[in-house]
Amino acid sequence: MTDRQTPGVGRLYGVGLGPGDPSLVTVRAAELIGKADVVAYHSARHGRSIARSIAERYLTGGQVEEKLVYPITVETTDHPGGYRGALDDFYEEAAARLAAHLDAGRDVVVLAEGDPLFYGSYQHMHKRLAHRYPTEVVPGVTSVSAAAARLGQPLTEAEETLTVIPGTLPEEELTARIAAADSAVIMKLGRTFPAVRRALERAGRLDDAQYVERAFMDGERILPLAEVEGETVPYFSVAVLPSKVAPLEPVERRTDGAGAVAVIGTGPAGPLWLTPEARGVLAEATDLVGYTTYLDRVPERPGQRRHASDNKVESERAEYALELARRGHKVAVVSSGDPGVFAMATAVLEVACEEAYRDVPVRIVPGMTAAHAAASRAGAPLGHDYAVVSLSDRLKPWDVVARRLRAAAEADLVLALYNPGSKSRTTQVALARDLLLEYRAPETPVVMARDVGGPTERVRIVRLGELDPALVDMRTILLIGSSQTQAVERGGGVEVVWTPRRYPEE
Repeated sequence: MTDRQTPGVGRLYGVGLGPGDPSLVTVRAAELIGKADVVAYHSARHGRSIARSIAERYLTGGQVEEKLVYPITVETTDHPGGYRGALDDFYEEAAARLAAHLDAGRDVVVLAEGDPLFYGSYQHMHKRLAHRYPTEVVPGVTSVSAAAARLGQPLTEAEETLTVIPGTLPEEELTARIAAADSAVIMKLGRTFPAVRRALERAGRLDDAQYVERAFMDGERILPLAEVEGETVPYFSVAVLPSKVAPLEPVERRTDGAGAVAVIGTGPAGPLWLTPEARGVLAEATDLVGYTTYLDRVPERPGQRRHASDNKVESERAEYALELARRGHKVAVVSSGDPGVFAMATAVLEVACEEAYRDVPVRIVPGMTAAHAAASRAGAPLGHDYAVVSLSDRLKPWDVVARRLRAAAEADLVLALYNPGSKSRTTQVALARDLLLEYRAPETPVVMARDVGGPTERVRIVRLGELDPALVDMRTILLIGSSQTQAVERGGGVEVVWTPRRYPEE
């Protein structure tokens, strides 16, 4: 609200009318409409205004009515500034008309369906006039709240978040936003409906989506979105993905045969590294299965069951997840980094290929792997060909590890070394360093990255000849440069590491 008391100047009011039923107009809105000198409202060229029809019972007949008629309603125009230019000119002209009334001392009420500052036409008047005149905005019931009320389902519970998405976004962006959302409302359907429906289907959320048309208005329709025919969808409709909390029946009874397993990569650390797709699949799961440390990174949700286990029981964990899915549960197996890089995807698929589980759907959801996260902190050490090797000899003999290191070193590949050490494995880093020094200069840059993205993150750049195994543990990844890798000190004493994309001819 702007509270200037300029003598002789009228006040501007942006008045929300709610979703369509005149009885849902607030008392304050009704009072202002009845007392206004000027009532303004937007309309299309046909001249009919939904906002005016909602407010009609509160009009006294003595107000001046300013009809703000849009020059265009589709994105085709011969205006030299295009669609946006045509609208900007219209808003400037409309604001000038209202300013003339305000300058003459007349109070102006601008009507807005829903809430004035929620995708409302009034906001364009507000941005042009509120800094010049005393202004008050009167909130109204939004279409989001109206749709939820008509559905009779909670939009959000507990720690869920609500995402409001305009259907005018590109389809790929719609899909990503929908996949990442807990609950969502998709606005501005109409001609965007086919793309919205495809995005919901691609995100795996079509069966959850509800459709609400003209809530609290004549012609109201409510039905599952999957049953809606695209050519019948008006602009005044929304798609709703309600709360996922508290399903109608406990998860342990989900024995409808619709179970599946998704192996999720959570990235190297916390929620900032989680992809929208992974976030959405985690939210959909009835059961989470994983190593305790990795499960702790996933926020708890009411109604979900968590099955934590030790880090050395991958096969047992995979079989347990598949068994849950066979009984009808939607299971997310949680893995750090990318599940296909030294992680749970292989363990799950290995068991899933056994006869007992071949009919259980298994999906792999990628994540940011530790090598790429560490490389981003140091510069671009993986800018050319590189090899990824695990130094762990728990599942393969050290002779195999050494042979692969030697082959990569002979090929002059940058190396990303996973699982370099642990409490029970204390010799591998020194053995790998000494082997690589047979092929690489002692000055070769090495990136030591620990807990990237986590609270104890530390990234150091050392030289291969100075690599101290005592500073390396299981949470560290090592990036060993090739003969071409550069370590350069830039401004402020910051050293960056990069490997040229062009390799010299022999």
